[in-house]
Amino acid sequence: MTRRHHYKKGKKETAGLDITTFLNLMVVLVPFLLISAVFSRVAIMELSVPTTAGAGTSDTPNFAIEVIVREAGFEIANGMSVEAAIPKKDDHYDMQMLSEMLMRLKAQFPEKEDATVLMEPEIEYDYLIQVMDTVRGAGVKMEGSEEVQKMILFPDISIGDAP
Repeated sequence: MTRRHHYKKGKKETAGLDITTFLNLMVVLVPFLLISAVFSRVAIMELSVPTTAGAGTSDTPNFAIEVIVREAGFEIANGMSVEAAIPKKDDHYDMQMLSEMLMRLKAQFPEKEDATVLMEPEIEYDYLIQVMDTVRGAGVKMEGSEEVQKMILFPDISIGDAP
């Protein structure tokens, strides 16, 4: 019995992948893409949580401006009682009336810088942002001009849950 030796002709070892060119491309491409990328800007708003602790003994009454957002509309309170109620108009919150009321309060208390926004739990988040923007400032049209000037009302805003 003879053994036959079968030799496979034409079978060669596979060559390794040469990725040097690809790595050179990545070394150039990655920094270029990082430099030319447009990064989104995140605006951070500083807020504080309302506290019930007193600020010590003082002769002046502690007047707190509270804007309470309810399902039926806005309430403006002084910390103890409701001063004004602004109902919804056509099933939308009346931001214009809120702005006017806050401008009147700012005229009465020009040194006041802080206000509290209190919301019921089922109110949408978008309304919180709109109310905070309204409490922070208002656009005032100057007399004899078409230009609208930004008036700062109460820039120090605290947020919380409505009672």
